[in-house]
Amino acid sequence: MTGFVHLRLHTEYSLVDGVVRVDALMDAVVAAGMPAVAMTDRSNLFALVKFHSAAQKAGLKPLIGVDLLTGGVDGQGEPTLLTLLVQDATGFGNLSRLISRAWLEGQQSGQPVVDRQWLVAESLQGLIALSGGREGDVGRALLAGRREEALALLRGWQALFGDRYYLEVSRTGREHEEACIEATLDLIRDLPTAIVATHDVRFIAPSDFEAHEARVCIHGGQLLDDPARPRRYSA
Repeated sequence: MTGFVHLRLHTEYSLVDGVVRVDALMDAVVAAGMPAVAMTDRSNLFALVKFHSAAQKAGLKPLIGVDLLTGGVDGQGEPTLLTLLVQDATGFGNLSRLISRAWLEGQQSGQPVVDRQWLVAESLQGLIALSGGREGDVGRALLAGRREEALALLRGWQALFGDRYYLEVSRTGREHEEACIEATLDLIRDLPTAIVATHDVRFIAPSDFEAHEARVCIHGGQLLDDPARPRRYSA
């Protein structure tokens, strides 16, 4: 596993989901022989100090990031996912400002959302972007069969990030993942873009799945034993 690094991972400090304890995470990463690990909690950096300290103590490179919800290009439609990873001190400052602004000015139905108009070259300096896969705007356009729209969105992101924007694919057994992978690979035939594979970690061991599901239900105001509730994740 020395050639793979987790770039999307929610710790127990994620307010939406995630039951990964920081110390247990470092033990698991060291045991897997990985040199680094990223933290991308949803819309917050609460775990930053503990995560950074624990990673350095374990001899690992800590990668700091956040999963953000972003509004549509025209302000319409459901927010989509965009992951931003810190590249340098300038990027950390920019990410901190975007998170704060989302909480103060961008809340939609109780969720902090980054307005697309806030994302300009200056506010994105020092940041690396992952597309969000099937939950990102490019992925959703592809899954809806709107390939030209996906191309336009991809061109827009490339104009902002240059070679710091990566199309993201995941294979975790969730709905529509394979279709998204196939459509993404087809898309880059027309517009070459680097691709990165992620695993979207929310818990470490299969035995942690029920605890994770309970946390998701608490956040969504749902009952754990409701057979009709949506299940976004699988063990």
